[in-house]
Amino acid sequence: MTPELAYFLKINVAIALFYAFYRLFFHKDTFFHWRRMALLCFFAISLLYPLLNIQGWIKAHEPMVAMADLYATIILPEQAVTPLQEPAMNWQEVIIQFAKIIYWSGMLSLATRFFVQLGSIIRLHFQCSKSKIQGVRVHLLKKETGPFSFFHWIFIHPQSHTESEISEIITHEETHVRQYHSVDVLISEIMCIFCWFNPFIWLMKREVRGNLEYLADHHVLETGHDSKSYQYHLLGLAHHKAAANLSNSFNVLPLKNRIKMMNKRRTKEIGRTKYLMFLPLAAILMIVSNIEMVARTTEKFAKEMMGQATEEAAIQAETTDIPELPIEEIQGTTLPLDKQGKEMTETQIKSVPDSVVFQVVEEMPDFPGGAQALMDYLSKNVKYPAEAHAIGAQGRVIVSFTVKKDGTIADTKVERSVNPYLDKEAMRVIAAMPKWKPGKQRGEAVNVKFTVPVAFRLTGPELPKAEEVKQSDMDEVVVVGYAAKDDPTPEGGSVKGENEDEVFTVVEAMPKFPGGQAGLFQYLARSIKYPVIAQKSKEQGRVIIQMVIGKDGSLSNIKVLRSVSPSLDAEAVRVVGNMPKWEPGMQKGQPVSVKYTIPIVFRLQ
Repeated sequence: MTPELAYFLKINVAIALFYAFYRLFFHKDTFFHWRRMALLCFFAISLLYPLLNIQGWIKAHEPMVAMADLYATIILPEQAVTPLQEPAMNWQEVIIQFAKIIYWSGMLSLATRFFVQLGSIIRLHFQCSKSKIQGVRVHLLKKETGPFSFFHWIFIHPQSHTESEISEIITHEETHVRQYHSVDVLISEIMCIFCWFNPFIWLMKREVRGNLEYLADHHVLETGHDSKSYQYHLLGLAHHKAAANLSNSFNVLPLKNRIKMMNKRRTKEIGRTKYLMFLPLAAILMIVSNIEMVARTTEKFAKEMMGQATEEAAIQAETTDIPELPIEEIQGTTLPLDKQGKEMTETQIKSVPDSVVFQVVEEMPDFPGGAQALMDYLSKNVKYPAEAHAIGAQGRVIVSFTVKKDGTIADTKVERSVNPYLDKEAMRVIAAMPKWKPGKQRGEAVNVKFTVPVAFRLTGPELPKAEEVKQSDMDEVVVVGYAAKDDPTPEGGSVKGENEDEVFTVVEAMPKFPGGQAGLFQYLARSIKYPVIAQKSKEQGRVIIQMVIGKDGSLSNIKVLRSVSPSLDAEAVRVVGNMPKWEPGMQKGQPVSVKYTIPIVFRLQ
């Protein structure tokens, strides 16, 4: 449901509730001025209450941990492609389109009628001769038509009335003019145009028009005119047709209700207090309008405070694939904070339980000496196990750990296993790392989860298999072992290309798409089209594409590492192959060829 449709539906629900409220509490009293103000407030609140929400206030009081997922979405999103249109007929969409045609047709018809009636009143204003009757400027109608007024214009056919009747009519219509009753009429008419399908808006309009006549009738009787003769006068004009429905007609129907209200005993003054009851009703409407967001935000807040977000992240570690990004870009990016969020007190930060482990914080943990020092440490300390070397075991081990508030390493765990010997070696070196500089959130040290991939390779980089796609916060560290001389070199596994150019996996400055990561994802979102064949077959999933970005920024060696279906694979390869030139990777100040992987998710709705 779009925000516009939700807003429109909330307006109509409020109108129905306010009409029921009006009929229950205000319909029979004689506080006509208060009733007029209440009806106008009902229209105003119906239009405004969906816009007055407390979502921003709720979000401002969430801890920073609630922003971790948002940060990951902005910086490291996976590219999801959704088909724009399903080939099969969608009856729900057909019904919606048909309903839209009916609605706009009805609104157009009512709007046309509105402007025709408005035009007829303006035409009468210019066509009728003007005169003064009992000191009041009036427009003299040429035909026998019921008297009426529109803003400060009063229209009357004097030949159809006696002297006393004209006096009553002038007093009645002057009340409409002085109190600007035409404003109420126009507001109710415009609301009926936009909400014409809602029966309660028409009932509300009838109440508005009727109450305006009660006001004018009450003033006529207050000026000293005889009640019975005035009522007989109204009955005598019942057969006269009004010139336009937009005007305040003297003989507006139903006359029975007007006569009953004139003869009704005045309501006691204490009854005015009940008009304040609509304020709690408006507050309840605002709360109900926001209850979904309140519930969703509260649930998210509770989950994150209990550390559930960390548990879910650990469970999903095996299946989460993200694009490769340079360490500097990941660790040097600060999540933009809402202005109100900056006002969170230190007490709120310190109240986060020690069991909460963050995924992303304002200041990420840092190895002593920086990221390059970490890679140097791992390269020097990781030893290729002899047992794994003997059996030719190789592959990528992904190890996760938590950098505690004091910088120590804890909760070391293998997220992706290759071989017990390789796993043990990777765990040993990670656990032996010196203390890190802890991550900080709002200036306070916090626990942060980190992952490091360590690739063990014999003689050269093995082509990664579909299930060995990188999944990490940082670039991988490669530990190279050497097989026996009689071991053949795996096909395509050499780090040298046809031109003896070395293809790097990690460099000092990683390649960049023109416009950065945001530009890359925008390009993919615009360029990828969901194949019709895949839609019909309901094929969906994640396609992993690997490519080599050359020294000149051109793309080559594009291949599918993880396949879903031939049509989805072909579409992913097509779009990647059409990419513009990248900014090449740099190593020691020189452009070099770099291997890069991109996950693209095709998802049906």
